[in-house]
Amino acid sequence: MTDDAILDEFRNADALLEGHFILSSGRHASRYLQCARVLMDPARSSRLCEELVRRFPAGLRESIDVVISPAMGGVIVGYEMGRALGVPAMFVERPTGVFELRRGFRIEPGQRVLMMEDVVTTGLSSREAIAAIRAAGGDVVAAASLVDRSNGSADLGVPFHPLIRLDVPSYDADELPHDLAAIPAVKPGSRAA
Repeated sequence: MTDDAILDEFRNADALLEGHFILSSGRHASRYLQCARVLMDPARSSRLCEELVRRFPAGLRESIDVVISPAMGGVIVGYEMGRALGVPAMFVERPTGVFELRRGFRIEPGQRVLMMEDVVTTGLSSREAIAAIRAAGGDVVAAASLVDRSNGSADLGVPFHPLIRLDVPSYDADELPHDLAAIPAVKPGSRAA
């Protein structure tokens, strides 16, 4: 699959949005990828995750024991990556504001974990999920996402493998360009601003 074919998957799912968006990080942007729209089609989800696994460096596939993703946005993509890799998939969630394993999920000490996200913007949620996985005894060997929209700036502290990079400038609320400021903002993400 080429990068254009991957973006076509988002376009065909009406998931590549244009306008004025407030991202989960609180920053503003003119384009937004709504991964939930892409992931609502199981065949499309499977294709994208299988392509991501295909692009992994040699040896990484075999080194993963379990996939763990942050809820909510990462649950479906984490499950699909688990299926593509042939390993269990779990998720961390924030019932009290801090990621933790719940629902009877547990990691055996030293299990090698792929932390899987749908979209990485600043990397904050990813780093928080990685910290929770480590606190539960997991060895995070890599992180992956469908989309890296950090403009190459996200440092997750482990090797990071996005399926595609979408470089879209983002802005703090007090530094918006005039054309973006003229459009009403919407918040399509999963976190309150």
